Amino acid sequence: MTVAAKQRVPELAPAQTSPAACDPQKIRAHFPILHQRVNGQPLVYLDNAATTQKPRVVIDAITHYYESDNANIHRGVHFLSQQATQEYEASRETVRRFLNAADASEIVFVRGATEGINLVAQTLGRLRVGVGDEVLITAMEHHSNIVPWQILCKEKGAALRVAPISDTGELLLDEFARLLGPRTRVVAAPHVSNALGTINPLRQMADLAHRHDAVFVVDGAQAAPHLAIDVRSLDCDFYVFSGHKLYGPTGIGVLYGKSAWLNAMPPYQGGGDMIRSVTFEKTTYNKIPHKFEAGTPDISGVIGLGVAIHYVNELGLDRIEAHERGLLRYATECLSMIPGIRLIGTAREKASVLSFVMDGIHPHDIGTILDQEGIAIRTGHHCAQPVMERFDIPATARASFALYNTREEVDVLVRGIEKVREVFV
Repeated sequence: MTVAAKQRVPELAPAQTSPAACDPQKIRAHFPILHQRVNGQPLVYLDNAATTQKPRVVIDAITHYYESDNANIHRGVHFLSQQATQEYEASRETVRRFLNAADASEIVFVRGATEGINLVAQTLGRLRVGVGDEVLITAMEHHSNIVPWQILCKEKGAALRVAPISDTGELLLDEFARLLGPRTRVVAAPHVSNALGTINPLRQMADLAHRHDAVFVVDGAQAAPHLAIDVRSLDCDFYVFSGHKLYGPTGIGVLYGKSAWLNAMPPYQGGGDMIRSVTFEKTTYNKIPHKFEAGTPDISGVIGLGVAIHYVNELGLDRIEAHERGLLRYATECLSMIPGIRLIGTAREKASVLSFVMDGIHPHDIGTILDQEGIAIRTGHHCAQPVMERFDIPATARASFALYNTREEVDVLVRGIEKVREVFV
C-alpha cells in the first residue's frame, strides 16, 4: 500500500493476543450503511454471502482516486498516471501477501471470481482437456464453478464428473478420490460452499488431484472474507475470489495462478496492456500478469480492494474468524430450537452461512416478512440449484454473517422468524 493510501486508512485498535477480542460494536461505526432504518426498523444485514457492506475507508479511497489521482495506468509518464500506477500495483502486492503467493506476477485482476474461473477454463482448460478427458467438480458448487466447465466439456467432447456430498453437506472424500483417474485433467471445488457453509479439506483434495496430474482450481469467493488463505500451503494451482465479498468494491476480483501455468496459458482477451508489440502479421504478448489484463482495468476497484484487505488485516483474520464462528454457533443453537425449522448444511467445519427451511412456508415468504422487520437475508437457490436438488428442496432462506454482525442481531432474526410462524402456522 502506498503512503497516500495508508494515510486514508485510520489506525484501528491494535490486535489483541486473544482472538475473542473482536468488537463488532466498534467495527460497526466504520460502516455507514449499517446506521439506517428499513421499514421503520434498524437494519439487520445478514446477506453477507451475497455481498458485504463497505467500510468508510474503502469508500473514501475510491472517492480520493477520482478526485485526486484519476489517470490511466502503465501508459503515462505524467504525475497522475505514475501515481495511479503506483497505487494499482501496490494493491497487487497487498493481494499477494494476503494469499501468500510467491510473486506479485501470480496475481491477475479480473471482474470477480466468475471471470477468474472462466479465464482458467477458456485458456488452460482448452490446452489440457480433449476428447474423452474428464473434469471433476463437487455437488456443492456455485453455478460459476459448473457452467464454465460444462461449456468446456461440451466443446472438447470431455465428461464432467461430480463428487457427491453427504446429508450434512460434507464432501465424501473417498468418493472424490474414486472419481479421479488417468483422464482427469482439471479438478475444481469451492473452499467454502455459498449455500451450505461447508469448509472443504483443500490440501487433501489438492494432493489427490496432483497424484493424477490434474490441475486444482479453487473457488474462494466465500472463504476470503472469513479465513486466512495460504495458496502455497494449500498447493492449489489456481485460486479466485471477489472483492465485493471482502468489504471491497463490486466488479473487481482476483485470480491467483502458479506462474508456470500462467506463463503456459494463452491470453484470454486481446488489446490494451496485454501486448508487447503488434503488427498486422503478428502480436507478441506482455509478461504475466499483464498478459491477462486487457484494456483499461477497474483502477479504482483495485485500489479499493487493496484498502479493504488492509482493513481486514488490521482487524486480524484470527479475531474475525473467532467472532464469526461464535456467532454462527450461537445462531445455529437458537434456530435449532424453533419448531418446524430444518437446517440445510450441518457440516462439522463451516463458515458464516446458516441455511434453513420452515415446514409449509416458502423461503420467499420468510424473506418478505423478515424484510418488514428490517432484516435482510437471502432466499432462493443461491446460484446452486444442484445443491437444492440434492436436498430435495426448491430453495432455502440463508442468513450469512460478517465481522460487524452481533448476537443481538441474531436475537432479532429469531424474533422475526417467530413472527413468520405466527403468520403461517
